[in-house]
Amino acid sequence: MSKVLILAEHNGNAINQSTAKVLAAAKQLNPEAIDVMLFTGNTGLATQIAGHEGVNQVFCVACEDNHDQLAASIAPTLADKGKEYTHVWGPSTTFGKDVMPRVAALLGVNQVSDVMEIIDAHTFKRPIYAGNAIITVNTDTAQIVATVRTASFSADKTTGGSASVEESTLNTAANHTSFVKLSSGDSDRPDLQTADKVISGGRGVGSEENFAIVYQLADKIGAATGASRAAVDAGYVPNDMQVGQTGKIIAPDLYMCFGISGAIQHLTGIKDAGTIVAINKDGDAPIFEVADVGLVGDLFKIIPEMMEKL
Repeated sequence: MSKVLILAEHNGNAINQSTAKVLAAAKQLNPEAIDVMLFTGNTGLATQIAGHEGVNQVFCVACEDNHDQLAASIAPTLADKGKEYTHVWGPSTTFGKDVMPRVAALLGVNQVSDVMEIIDAHTFKRPIYAGNAIITVNTDTAQIVATVRTASFSADKTTGGSASVEESTLNTAANHTSFVKLSSGDSDRPDLQTADKVISGGRGVGSEENFAIVYQLADKIGAATGASRAAVDAGYVPNDMQVGQTGKIIAPDLYMCFGISGAIQHLTGIKDAGTIVAINKDGDAPIFEVADVGLVGDLFKIIPEMMEKL
């Protein structure tokens, strides 16, 4: 039988939704046990995970000086504990992509990246070639270290769990690296990677000043805001808004994009969205091939009309 150890992700105050999505993926294995390892300076976060049905035990490792943010510090502890499990999984987020390759190396196995579908305990599907193809991977290593593509799984929302919590202190803090700071943009809008609604703008928006109209529509419907790489490279918006292969992979219920032509790298980041709405003045833009609803027109006329009706 399978035994799964999950690396939990948090922001210091709450467990990230990515953890619940990895838990949902792990449950599809029908394992003997699912345990979670949490590295934090706030041990109270462990109770949030313990409340999920199906979690057997939470290993809460207390960290000082922000070592919970450093892969070099936490990977050895996770890898050492992972020797007791058949599967060691983390989210395919910036955090997971930083930590899990180190864990795989320490355990001496190849990592399976971006798992998007589970066939059985040893067989998985993952995207390749910027999402243009899906490959089926079979592995029979002693430990299967993987990152889970969070856009492909719905978050586990079960309650009523009563997992036990075992507390310890990190003893593998790295000496050669230290945490300096974490910077993020201040915004009252929903988080781009977890929002139900996302509105994005592309090169067609034209300028940083013109992006104000995109923000206004997003605020009108309570949506997060994103952008294409072209808009980011042009300096219209900061790079933390970039959606796509080299940006954020998202799966909102509604994705609306204005002035985005639909390069394959962008489509990779939105292909799991529920409904895709595209507005572009070029009727031959590739984005219309994947859009559920498409409208050919000038975004500077369409957005004001939409806001008026809203």
